[in-house]
Amino acid sequence: MAAPVDKTAIRNAATIIVLRDRHDAPAVLMGQRGSRAAFMPDKVVFPGGAVDPGDAAIALHAPLPAPCHERLADDAPAGLQTALAAAAIRELWEETGLVLGRPGSWPGPVPADWADYAATGHVPSAEALQFVFRALTPPGRPRRFDARFFLVDAAAIRGDLDDFSRASDELSHLQWVPLAEVRRFDLPFITEVVLAEVAARLDDPAPPASVPYFRNNDEASLFLRLHGRPMPEG
Repeated sequence: MAAPVDKTAIRNAATIIVLRDRHDAPAVLMGQRGSRAAFMPDKVVFPGGAVDPGDAAIALHAPLPAPCHERLADDAPAGLQTALAAAAIRELWEETGLVLGRPGSWPGPVPADWADYAATGHVPSAEALQFVFRALTPPGRPRRFDARFFLVDAAAIRGDLDDFSRASDELSHLQWVPLAEVRRFDLPFITEVVLAEVAARLDDPAPPASVPYFRNNDEASLFLRLHGRPMPEG
């Protein structure tokens, strides 16, 4: 018999913030979690979820930008970057039906949870993702995640930005929410903090020089910054 899953264990997770019309009428893609969800019921959130065991084995068409790869290595297990990027792309597909990737054929067998994505004729690609925030769920919650937030410009999405017909039912009321109106929705506290970071980056398309890390543990709640460490040469 398999060991029971520890629902209080901290799981690595990826959240993706898709930003549309950043210079004219900036808006972000959000949806509402179900009322019966164990984590953040009824809240309006970005697409995202836990890293799956198979995400680390996904062959990305292109990797994350080097600065983001480096900052993801701060205070984290080695080699987690690919899994986080793949999880962000997979969650975007599953929860919204939108494709972030490049046209192409998969280099090997397609994992079952990527079959529908692969059927679109695309391979996941991470070069458009920017690591912009990290947050650890406080103790005492029914689920705890070490979530990395990725920002991507909607121009990198393949296909119709308003077609959510292939989305799962995990998020309802999928919509592009203008940044000027987003705070009228029922948002988690951390989402409000991340949105402020996104708003501050509208005029700067480059990866941030450092990444905020809101770390909540049993000892304290700390607001840190991740500066990254260079990848080894060779």
